[in-house]
Amino acid sequence: MLEVSGISRSFGGLKALDGISLSVAQGSITGLIGPNGAGKTTMFGVISGFIAPDAGSVVYQATDITTEPAHLRARRGIARTFQIVQPFAGLSVGENIAVGAYLRHASPSEAKARAEAVAARVGLGAMFDRSASALTVAGRKRLELARALATEPDLLLLDEVLAGLNPSEIRDILPVIQDIRASGVTILMIEHVMQAVMALCDDIFVMAQGRMIAEGKPDAVCRDPMVIEAYLGHGAAARMQEAGNA
Repeated sequence: MLEVSGISRSFGGLKALDGISLSVAQGSITGLIGPNGAGKTTMFGVISGFIAPDAGSVVYQATDITTEPAHLRARRGIARTFQIVQPFAGLSVGENIAVGAYLRHASPSEAKARAEAVAARVGLGAMFDRSASALTVAGRKRLELARALATEPDLLLLDEVLAGLNPSEIRDILPVIQDIRASGVTILMIEHVMQAVMALCDDIFVMAQGRMIAEGKPDAVCRDPMVIEAYLGHGAAARMQEAGNA
């Protein structure tokens, strides 16, 4: 579904992305991991059209979209969440979700109906008419997910949707992500919660210092010496291997 080839991007003297390539198979959940500052969110900006690359190409469903603006990519079916969640605090939960639904539903009644369906899907049905400012961290994360889903994407880019959640909240949202994939939406996710990455992802790409250092199946990636050295550490890698063998 997605082929990113040789993407480079510099900001002043900082090379945030240095020849990055990755691919995402249709119907998969693919992980993009690595230490803070590796360039992962910059990569999402390039894929979604918010950041123009200095070199390389982005091909989506066999069409080169490298120079296409973000709003046209959204119409093609690419949606993303943002690492820093910023709902429209003056609007209700339902109104926030409807903002995304208006991409494909010009009628307010249709947009509201779409928003209601998405809210129920992500566990916010009971909060639909409440102010978005009243949501907990977990609720705001679900709202960010809902706004992206309301655009009816084919490819969903999740930027640390589990960050800031406690273990029970993470456990509760994993089935929501799995259900989204089961409905036919392909997912590329940035995540630091490695147990979730191992449980969810079919394939993983690992970035460090703007470069791709590894790719493969989760169990192989967590054994890769470069990944252990640059990101996981030996203790975390051992725990992941034990969890994978359990």
